[in-house]
Amino acid sequence: MFLSLMIGLPLILLCLLLQTVMVALSLRRYAEYRRGLSQPSLGSTILILSLVMLLLLVGNFVQMAIWAVLFIALDEFQSFSQALYFSGVTFTTVGYGDLVLSTPRQLLSPIEAANGILMFGVSTAVMTTALGDVVKHYTQHQKSSQT
Repeated sequence: MFLSLMIGLPLILLCLLLQTVMVALSLRRYAEYRRGLSQPSLGSTILILSLVMLLLLVGNFVQMAIWAVLFIALDEFQSFSQALYFSGVTFTTVGYGDLVLSTPRQLLSPIEAANGILMFGVSTAVMTTALGDVVKHYTQHQKSSQT
């Protein structure tokens, strides 16, 4: 159990760092975009929100791949695709149960699941912030055009 914690916790920190980078990249792009437009169109708003979502999803997918590499390194799975499948199911907390880790490494599953919940929560918060900003700018534009 202690060994699983010693393996899993640094990986969570690595994933947190990666998520921080992806959040910074996506929010920076979003802020630069918003600053450059006085009246964003529907299409441009959809485009920038899609870019933010894509960057965050890529970050989450890379994290799943990092966990899969760990599982391969620990000889838990024979192929990367099998390890990635298990990691995706665990990271997203679906947990089908068709693949499981060996008994000494079972604690890594809930560690990865906790990591996934946290990272998807961060992604959701970023999207909520971006959507709130879109609504705020839209309502401000509507008010200023009515006066």
